[in-house]
Amino acid sequence: MPILTGSVRIILLFICVRRIRTTNLIFARHGQARNNVDRVLAGRAPGFPLTDEGRRQAAGAARLLAGMGISAIYCSPIQRARETAGIMAGVSDITVDGRLSELEMGSFTGKTYEEISGTHGNVFLRFYEGDPGVGESGVETFESVRRRVAEIAREAASRHPGGNVLLVTHMDPIKAMIFESLHPPPEALFGLVIENASLNIFRYGEAVELGAINVMEPGRLAPLNP
Repeated sequence: MPILTGSVRIILLFICVRRIRTTNLIFARHGQARNNVDRVLAGRAPGFPLTDEGRRQAAGAARLLAGMGISAIYCSPIQRARETAGIMAGVSDITVDGRLSELEMGSFTGKTYEEISGTHGNVFLRFYEGDPGVGESGVETFESVRRRVAEIAREAASRHPGGNVLLVTHMDPIKAMIFESLHPPPEALFGLVIENASLNIFRYGEAVELGAINVMEPGRLAPLNP
């Protein structure tokens, strides 16, 4: 058996105890926008700004973020996300990144949820199931969303090790991160609602761990029925 010198032992010890610094990735959904009120699948179409309520929601999230020492801010190029990021960030620099964008909705763009359900059934569940037929309408696949979100998450964690990074995006990119951390079944993803302007925190290190979901100011919580 070969004898290890002191210097080799030190190197091996360093390799054994070295750990990746954990970065907190704070995924925020945009505040309430006009399409949320009208129940329209806006996709990447322009013309769906925040409502007054959406701006209040974003301001509430900004208060939660204050003092957290945000290392960097990334956001989707879609108007409602950029408006939200501007309110949350204040004077901070914001990096716009298309990998945080809303789904490409194809021929569903501009239609209501009720219209799509009436003509295509529960296409939203099939989206999470990976049904290739959903893509025939030009809708981006969930696998595509997962790949692009995993990529920006990996890059953000690499650029800001040990930091707190804010990423302002949309519901399905956040669900993609939840899938990476928990691998829930399609039915659970379908039923999960990510609230507008909520903070969803993931610890990114040797693995992706969900730290918190739908974090909001207490005043936004619906009262419990007696």
